[in-house]
Amino acid sequence: MKIDAVAVTSSDMERSIAFYSAVGFDFTGADPAANHLEPATPDGACRLMIDRADFMERLSGMAPRPASHAGFALLCDTPAEVDARVEAVRTAGFVVVTEPWDAFWGQRYASVADPDGYLVDLFAPLAG
Repeated sequence: MKIDAVAVTSSDMERSIAFYSAVGFDFTGADPAANHLEPATPDGACRLMIDRADFMERLSGMAPRPASHAGFALLCDTPAEVDARVEAVRTAGFVVVTEPWDAFWGQRYASVADPDGYLVDLFAPLAG
């Protein structure tokens, strides 16, 4: 068994697409008017699913609430990529929660928040 997908909800799909694009996801051909979106994902990789918040409320009967800590983390290839993705998020006008830092457990680590408040950690092993 493995985790196949991570799901978040969005109150504004265009802003969510902009945020997750800044983090590095590919939304080529995505329709921001859709109730459900998934960026392109390599075969075998965990998928990201984004559903409209009002659509999920209709399905579940309750308004979605973002987590108060990271719901998922993205492995970057290098510490420099962590820094670059965080800067892309900041430049796109989104919130950087925790600036990149060299964590004592041996990773470059940072946290950013999507437009609805879901936290996404970005990390990469430190060299050496």
